[in-house]
Amino acid sequence: MMDKIVLAGFGGQGVMFMGKIFAVSGMVSDLEVCWIPSYGPEMRGGTANCFVLLSDEEIHSPVIDKADGGIVLNQPSYDKFVDMIKPGGVLVVNTSIVELNETRADITIIKVQAIEAANELGNPTIANMVCLGALLPHLKLTDYNKVEKAIQEVVGAKRPELLEINLAAIKKGMESN
Repeated sequence: MMDKIVLAGFGGQGVMFMGKIFAVSGMVSDLEVCWIPSYGPEMRGGTANCFVLLSDEEIHSPVIDKADGGIVLNQPSYDKFVDMIKPGGVLVVNTSIVELNETRADITIIKVQAIEAANELGNPTIANMVCLGALLPHLKLTDYNKVEKAIQEVVGAKRPELLEINLAAIKKGMESN
């Protein structure tokens, strides 16, 4: 069994952080993991995307031709990656800034007003975690408990003050299903 995930947005929106959380959630679960980040030379504002594979068997190739699920945080990412989701897959779209000019009938699109949800929680920088939460119930090999362990490992020691707000954002995103 394998989950192939594509994550994309502008640099500074937390795309790599989402990918790292998914990857660490696989590692704490003794899964095989592949995390491939890709970003432009700009530190913030440029494009960023990453691919994460979680598998209960050996991963023979890190290449994703069709993803089971994905998250797009901005319009260019939606336009580029909507066709990468396999039929029957799930795409979480940050409709705070993405306009669904064309949709696909063969995938599930979860519309999330991520920026508004993050603002309701008091921290506009956690819109990515709201979207992560919206995708989480649609994955086969990871769940809230595994992601919670991953966030504790990645965020807990360095920035413990951000632990609870990230978990609250994920729970809020899970409610959007």
